[in-house]
Amino acid sequence: MKRALRYILIAVGVIIVLLLVLPFFIPVNKFRPTIEAQATSAVGRKVEIGNLSLSLIRGSLTAENPSIADDPKFSSSPFLTAKSLSVGVEILPLIFSKTLHVTGITIDSPQVTLLRDPAGRWNYSTFGESSSPSKPDANVKPAASSGAASSSSTPMAVSVGKLELNNGKITVGSTASQKRSTYDNVNVTASDVSMDSKFPLSVSADLPSGGKLTLDGTVGPLDKSDTSLTPLDAKIHVGSLNLASTGFLDPSLGLGGLVDMDATLSSQNGEAATKGTLTLSKALLVAGGSPAGVPATVDFSTKYDLRKNSGVINPSTVKIGSAAAHLNGTYATQGDATVMDVKLTGDNMPAKDLQDFLPAIGVNIPKGASLTTGELNTNLNIKGPTNKLVTDGTISLANGTLAGFDLGSKMSAISALTGLKTGSNLVIEKLSTDIHMAPDGLKAENFNAVLPALGSLVGAGTVDSKNNLDFKMAATLTGGAIGAVGSAGSDAGKLLGTALGGTSSNCKNGTTIPFLIKGTSSDPKFLPDVGGLAAGLLKSSLGCTGSALTGAGGKESPANIGNALGGLFKKKKPQ
Repeated sequence: MKRALRYILIAVGVIIVLLLVLPFFIPVNKFRPTIEAQATSAVGRKVEIGNLSLSLIRGSLTAENPSIADDPKFSSSPFLTAKSLSVGVEILPLIFSKTLHVTGITIDSPQVTLLRDPAGRWNYSTFGESSSPSKPDANVKPAASSGAASSSSTPMAVSVGKLELNNGKITVGSTASQKRSTYDNVNVTASDVSMDSKFPLSVSADLPSGGKLTLDGTVGPLDKSDTSLTPLDAKIHVGSLNLASTGFLDPSLGLGGLVDMDATLSSQNGEAATKGTLTLSKALLVAGGSPAGVPATVDFSTKYDLRKNSGVINPSTVKIGSAAAHLNGTYATQGDATVMDVKLTGDNMPAKDLQDFLPAIGVNIPKGASLTTGELNTNLNIKGPTNKLVTDGTISLANGTLAGFDLGSKMSAISALTGLKTGSNLVIEKLSTDIHMAPDGLKAENFNAVLPALGSLVGAGTVDSKNNLDFKMAATLTGGAIGAVGSAGSDAGKLLGTALGGTSSNCKNGTTIPFLIKGTSSDPKFLPDVGGLAAGLLKSSLGCTGSALTGAGGKESPANIGNALGGLFKKKKPQ
């Protein structure tokens, strides 16, 4: 028994020694021209490898510093370089018949550059196409027994049991720009890889500026006319993608947001269909805004024509809290940019659910105030490249309440003239405006609001890239607000009330007070528009002219107008 055990141990030792020593006697570098030729034929690109080494224990053949050339139409630099490439081989056929049977390929630390030309074609599109016969290297003498592949124009059939790319880096860009996005820690695993059949694929990567990408599905068979059209069915997960690092929004203006997405992708016959859910957090869509306090969730469905580089956004839903809007339109790839033409509509959306998202578009609720009631309606057209989107359309609010906002108190400079009081909550019967929103700010025109405690407001203005307000407005006082003008405690208020007709029955159209809004949307400043007020008083008919401005026969008296203006602006009355 002991003798048998000793024989077994001796045999094991001999086998181990043979496995360690035998590779030094196998001229594996002899296979390098064969491997390079077969790989070049398979991928349609020139493939080069460095020194080869064989490990019988692992059953692998390792090549140092492999590289794959790029399509010369895109770049003269390599498409792929790597630290090493290990090829799993069947040992016995290799030793006894010098036949190479590949069981697996592992590429360590690959660096891949993906480029797109202005027509939208990718540099990997020509993978698998036959390469034109090239002149043989004068320094390489093919051996008769090497089995080197002939320069046939037909790629040889390739099948690999398992393909792995570990700890890779992918750089994505275009031939027309030096701007690049880099994806690190890329890992790819595929099994039963064949150019002529479908096989499972798994990909993971770190996204630029943080975040993660995973893809699991099946791919193949290879489209030999254009690799980018190869069928693919997969589930995609994106976590914490920073839009400022992708070029979707203009990072020079500080725009951005974080995207989380779960979607399915099905690419067949040159058309890619996606369907899933996208969540946008901390959105910042205009300069001068601030990150949204609540996320926006998009349930989307798209179709993209890979040949025409254009797509359709099927009817999709945008949700912010319980508020929902509808999205549809088209998009197209044009050089480096993706150009959108999208329509966004929403009806009767709860305003209180939207107020924390408004800062993303440069609109801030005044400090200490909140929208407690109201329904918001939008009809917007969003156009342009994704990094410079421009939005035009209308926004309206009905039956709103801005709690904790006393307009009369905020308009203290005007209240000194009018005695205006509106209460601690501002009720908004209706409000509408046309907006033009670009990355550098927001412009509002045809602003029209009805406030029961005040009357109506009209005007227009802008919110610039530093969140500064510049609005010209006019308030038409009605009802009790007109009475407040005449009963204001200050001499100026009484005088203004008299000049404008007080509560006379002639005031059928109300009293119009022009004013300016400055400051910021979170801290607005309401100032009298002195020039506009003077111009209004000097009109031949103010729509609310009382007897104080008329002389005998009901005609306007210049002296009375002068008295009114003198008192209003604290000047001496003309003698």
